[in-house]
Amino acid sequence: MALLGVGLMGGSLGMAAKRKRLVGEIVGYGPDPAALKRAVRRRAIDRPATSAAEAVREADLVVLATPVGLFEPLVKEIASSLKPGALLTDVGSVKGALVGRVEALLPPHVVYLSAHPLAGREQSGIEAASPGLFDGCRCLLTPGVLARPDALTRLTRFWERLGATVTTLDPHEHDRYLALVSHLPHLVAYALVECAMDASREAPALLGFSAGGFRDFTRIAASSPEMWRDICLENRAEILKALERYRSTLERYRRLIESGDGASLEEAFRSARRVKTGLPS
Repeated sequence: MALLGVGLMGGSLGMAAKRKRLVGEIVGYGPDPAALKRAVRRRAIDRPATSAAEAVREADLVVLATPVGLFEPLVKEIASSLKPGALLTDVGSVKGALVGRVEALLPPHVVYLSAHPLAGREQSGIEAASPGLFDGCRCLLTPGVLARPDALTRLTRFWERLGATVTTLDPHEHDRYLALVSHLPHLVAYALVECAMDASREAPALLGFSAGGFRDFTRIAASSPEMWRDICLENRAEILKALERYRSTLERYRRLIESGDGASLEEAFRSARRVKTGLPS
């Protein structure tokens, strides 16, 4: 297996695949030599490569584990080095048109099947990686028009043996759903921190009064800025729709508070609470 990117997701995948004995050798590549050395020490990879092309040369499975904005440049770099029968996948949070663009860059002897494990944490980097990150998670496979059934079978078995439950989803459906339940929450968390930060310029003591609610709600604002920049730009159309839907809901709450309609406000909160308490843990 070749891991292009040895941060939280790539590092965790390498550690988990090793623990489950799903692969033999793991070769890693990333722009930071120090991170590659730490990945070796943490047994996420067996050895580092000096280039992406070198990393993939003998790999049966190649995983893009970088921010999604780097997918296309990396695929252009490695396309001629991928061996016949290699399976290319990723762990990115955006699919949509990106899947087709990646497919178009590959030679016919390579299959691309995109994946998105719904697992992670707000910390980033190889130091945050864990072999148990994918235990019990849901993994979405989003095949493009060129994906083959045998590749779907292989990758489904791979993720199931890592402890995930696999669901297949159209790439554009993926982006529509994740815009609301993943991408929007991260934007809201970043915005709330920025809002409080701006207010603290007038009231410097303000942030010192933040308690569990603020910390819990804004936990994901500690996530990788580079990763979320790329997600927002790549999935901008669906994220803008999600933002408009959220803006409309906030406006309705604002009107209820402004009019003093406590009964309607309480019912809105009760309705949201029923949905929240019914979500799987």
